[in-house]
Formats: sequence, C-alpha cells, structure tokens
Amino acid sequence: MPNTLLELAYQLTQAGEPFVLATVVWCERPTSAKPGAQTLIRANGESTGWIGGSCTQPVVLREALRMLREGSEPYLLRLGTTESATSIARNDVRTFPMSCTSGGVLDIYMEPHLPLPQLLLIGDSPVIAALRQLAPVLHFAVTQVGSADLSQTRIDERTYILVASHGQYDEEALEQALPSPACYVGMVASRKRGDACRKYLRESGLSVAQIEHLKVPAGLDVGAVTPEEIAASIVAELVKIRRGQAGSSEHTAIALEEGQPQSHNVVAVVETAIDPVCAMTVEIATARHRSTYDSRDFYFCCPACKRQFERNPQEYLIEHEH
Repeated sequence: MPNTLLELAYQLTQAGEPFVLATVVWCERPTSAKPGAQTLIRANGESTGWIGGSCTQPVVLREALRMLREGSEPYLLRLGTTESATSIARNDVRTFPMSCTSGGVLDIYMEPHLPLPQLLLIGDSPVIAALRQLAPVLHFAVTQVGSADLSQTRIDERTYILVASHGQYDEEALEQALPSPACYVGMVASRKRGDACRKYLRESGLSVAQIEHLKVPAGLDVGAVTPEEIAASIVAELVKIRRGQAGSSEHTAIALEEGQPQSHNVVAVVETAIDPVCAMTVEIATARHRSTYDSRDFYFCCPACKRQFERNPQEYLIEHEH
C-alpha cells in the first residue's frame, strides 16, 4: 500500500471513521489496473487511490458504500467474466459485467474497516458494572458517563445508549439521548417507570417518533433477575440490532430530519444507472455521457456507448427491458 494510503487509513482508524479498502488481487488482460492497485473509499463517497477507469470505479464505489451501510464482511468482487484456464474459480465471488471495448477481468478484494460500535452507559449500578465487563467481549467500545450531561460525548449512528441511573437523572439523560442519531436508546427500569418517563418527555416537547425509540425495560425478555443476567439480556438485544439493523436507519433519518448534526459515519447514497449498451453501472451525478430518448434519460460509461445507443435506441431498449 502506498504511504499516502497507509497514512490516511491510520488517520481514519484513529478518528473512528469507517472506510473500505479495495485491492486488485488478480487480473486478466487487458486491464489498466494491475494486482496491488488500491483505492480507499470513505463514507461520504470520496476515494483516494486508483484501481481502474470508468468501467471499474462506479461499481467499486457503489459496492463500498453498500458495505458501509450494511456492515458487510470482506468479499471478492469480480468485474467481467472469463473462460480462461488461468482464472481463479470460486463460488463465493460477487460478479458484475464489464463490457467495455478494452475487455479484461479484475478480481478486487473489498475490505471494510468499521469502528467498533459504541455502548454509552449512563449511570452507576451493578448492571452497568456487568455491562462494562461483558460488552467488550462482544466487540463494543464502552464509555461510561456519570451524569446526565452528554454535550461532550460523541454520539453517532453506531452508538447504543443505555440509561441506568435508577431515577437520579433518567429524564435529563433521555432528553439528550433520544433526539440524537443513536441507533438504540434503552433504560433499565420497570414498565411503570418507563411510562412515567415517557409522560415527562412528551411534556418536555420531544416528538412521538423520538419517544417511541426508547426501549423500556432494556434487553430481551429471557426472565433475567440478577444484574449479570440483565446485562446479558441487554447485550443480546444489542447484538440482535447490530446484526439485523432493526430500526436503526429509520431513527437516523428521523434524527437528521429534526435537525440533528450528521456525523462523518453517515454513508453517502450514490444514485446509479445501467448503461443500456454495455450494462456497466454509471454514477448519475458524475456521468459525462448522457442522452434523452422518449422523455427518458440514459447514462453511458463512454462516448462510444452513447453514440452506439443513439444510432438505434430501440435495439438497446428492448434488450435492456428484457
């Protein structure tokens, strides 16, 4: 990896910013990128490095952003198809067409680097103490706050918040936690206590959507009694949310619509189109070659595809629609 990419990867890791490192591991000529070529893609869609031109970059960018949104595991991406005897035959490869006139095939290792999700513990109790021991084993970065003041605490879409102050400052902490972009806000309390907190929050002006994000009592219903068992049920619930992402993106959207700051961990959404001639993925916002036919916009990876389409649009529309 070039020093500039190494330095950038280190800086982003230290800052807790997610990124994907894409590395060419095999190619079948002709290709402009060769094994060892790399690019680093950040959550905002910015890329550093180079692994190919207009046939490669849009697919790699789209796949990288998808991985960051979904928290995907590393995988091998193949651009193009080959029948060569030298090709690496694998069943676990995601394959996309690359029908540029130059031809060629690329295998690219897509490696996401995601910061550990943060578990923000508010309060001081036996359940909190048990969570401080158990959560790191399940790969959560744990932060404990001993007051209701969250102004100095970074909260983003990968933050899980648990309030367990046993009535000391539950309401004050929830007033700050629920409008945040945190993907989970739970409280260790009875349902009756939870209802009282919700009434307070409504009177404080929080929206219905924000209040509905509160989970009381926190944790899965496994019949937990001891602080350690309650902590285990809470961690199990967090793992379920982390793996299924249930409700997290919806709450993030609500938080952003209601004026909360957007962190660098929010993944950009790149709108793409399919080149009707070569079937390549084209990023709409940066597409240099466009054409309008029958009140529809079409986007192309190169001027040759655009010219070929405009000679006989119906031929490619029929193929594209089938």
